[in-house]
Amino acid sequence: MRELLLVRYGEVFLKGQNRPFFLRKLVDHVREAVSGLGGRVWLSDGRIYVSDFTDMQACIRRVTRVFGVHSVSPAVEMEKDNFEAICEQAARMMAPLQGTFKVLARRSDKRYPLDSPAIMREAGGYILEHVPHLQVDVNHPDHEMMIEIRSHAYLSVEKIMAVGGMPMGTNGKACLLLSGGIDSPVAGFMIAKRGVEICCVHYHSFPYTSERAREKVLELARELSDYCGKIRVHVVPFTEIQMQIHEKCPENYTTLIMRRYMMRIAERIAREEGAQALITGESVGQVASQTMEALGCTDEVVGMPVFRPVIGMDKSEIIERAEQIGTFATSSLPYEDCCTIFTPKHPATHPRVELIRKAEEKLDSQTLIEAALDGTEVVELG
Repeated sequence: MRELLLVRYGEVFLKGQNRPFFLRKLVDHVREAVSGLGGRVWLSDGRIYVSDFTDMQACIRRVTRVFGVHSVSPAVEMEKDNFEAICEQAARMMAPLQGTFKVLARRSDKRYPLDSPAIMREAGGYILEHVPHLQVDVNHPDHEMMIEIRSHAYLSVEKIMAVGGMPMGTNGKACLLLSGGIDSPVAGFMIAKRGVEICCVHYHSFPYTSERAREKVLELARELSDYCGKIRVHVVPFTEIQMQIHEKCPENYTTLIMRRYMMRIAERIAREEGAQALITGESVGQVASQTMEALGCTDEVVGMPVFRPVIGMDKSEIIERAEQIGTFATSSLPYEDCCTIFTPKHPATHPRVELIRKAEEKLDSQTLIEAALDGTEVVELG
């Protein structure tokens, strides 16, 4: 008898002939997640198993953050031939609990002498007899004893929900424009959850933004790496571009022109990284640069898809998601990013793209972009 983790996956079941590819990716990511904890990981009969770990709680925390994992259960593995011993172990596991229970069973080994209803009936009766402070409730129980008959018998009570989604790296790569705010880390998380590998671009305007602001963004990337694995962050020096825009362009268009330069640079970095799309944390109408017309003006300068997964969410919904994934506290630190510099008093909310193009003619775009790319620092995290 030994303790291990039963790891369940969800949407991967729908992949038909491609399922082996997705499962290999998922097993690799679980194995990577528990590295350093001594965990042994393998796939068998519709389950991923993790055993031989040094710290169960740390192992659970890491595995539940792997995209593609649906739930995790601490379990006991036993020989399946002695059903009385299985019932005794089930009663021991239920004894510390209070309230109501029911027994669920799944018999993958169809040669086993008891079918699933018989396993539930016999094990439930044994628990009821030997743990008298528990009562049966088959409709709304406080606890569920799960008995799975596979190559061995696996007994579990607790089911810990995981992030779900698709295994990382199974749906391409995208580049996240990562600010120090609440929205962009959530946007990155939501796209990564669909199996998209991400890299990040951050714009740093020293000395107008501090070193603490830069470290704040790198910490957000570290927090995302708990789910996404290793992340490369491209820290782009943006001061000169902002200064030129501020000095030479109409004030009401400065934010939009700044956003257009961010998109141009991000696309260059994305293509170098082998990414096929950009990700931003924009939400319709949240600020002046996020009206429908403004978003159209920023998208005009790039030739790849722009994913905006929080586009229809209000701020309270985004904050709730940030709290769930653990980025909210860091995003709330009072270190401002470059988007707060030279903010116009009356930004254009219904911009005309031809006027923006004319304003940009005053800038030496090629020189500014190349200088920013040449000065970019790449930080690898995770």
